Amino acid sequence: MQMLWNANAQNKKFVAAYSGGKDSSLALFKAMQMGEAIGLIVMLEEQGLKSRSHGMSLEIIHAQADAIGLPILTACATWQNYEAQFIELLNQQKTLGAEVLVTGDIDLLGHAEWNQSVCNKSQLKLCMPLWQKPRLEIIHEFIDLGFQSVIVTVNLDLGMKVEDLGRVLTTQYVEELCARGIDPCGEAGEFHTTVIDGPIFKKALSIRKGDILYHNNYAFLPLTLEHHEI
Repeated sequence: MQMLWNANAQNKKFVAAYSGGKDSSLALFKAMQMGEAIGLIVMLEEQGLKSRSHGMSLEIIHAQADAIGLPILTACATWQNYEAQFIELLNQQKTLGAEVLVTGDIDLLGHAEWNQSVCNKSQLKLCMPLWQKPRLEIIHEFIDLGFQSVIVTVNLDLGMKVEDLGRVLTTQYVEELCARGIDPCGEAGEFHTTVIDGPIFKKALSIRKGDILYHNNYAFLPLTLEHHEI
């Protein structure tokens, strides 16, 4: 099964779990080379104002989906009913023709097993295009393809600094993170990113950076869209 996790979207219609960050964006790009994307799934916090995983605003989420050119399905969830709500969305997408779920997971087996479990319950195949690829290779491919992503969340207990917020992932910055002993993919939760441009986007997002917010050991950089006068 694990061998198929990389390529299950081949010649299939798929829905992608989308966080708006670097891994899900690269996975979506790779899956689009294999099959046909029919939609994005974004799970929201129970109030329905921000994404559950990365705390992104609805404004940014919808701007990303619009730039990608795919419809977006959302559901509000607590961590307690997250799985049930996620499966509900998968079932909706299945009725629209989805055969596969695509996710941006890299090498955390617990996440992969959860994905496989919800796919089994929805009778979908699972495709994780980044699965078991070296983390440094993934981040360099992401940058080389022309994706632009901004650091929007940092865990101050894991070597990240407030000054990292708002920085763009570049080859030079990746080298700096590695020198600081930080996983360049942030797989331990060191940081989260928001993608604002790349090969899956028809147009780049123009963003404005808000005031930094703090919660426990985390610091957040809220982003809003830059609205140009027409």
